[in-house]
Amino acid sequence: MRLDKFLKVSRLIKRRTVANEVSEMGRVFVNDNPAKPAKQLKEGDIIKIEYANREVVVRVLRIPLNNVSVQESSTLYEVL
Repeated sequence: MRLDKFLKVSRLIKRRTVANEVSEMGRVFVNDNPAKPAKQLKEGDIIKIEYANREVVVRVLRIPLNNVSVQESSTLYEVL
């Protein structure tokens, strides 16, 4: 699954367009490398998102096939 879609589906970022913009600005890293929105994710990848005043680091636990419910979205990743 693409990075921008995973960020939206997992609700780490609310909209896919915002996920695209944040990635293009160089504020999203996958396994400590700057990542573009089209980066393909796999289970076990570490995603770091730099917000204005904080940083979120998560590990991808599973990649969904489609969109998931709000309750299920938090099971896609583990906060580190």
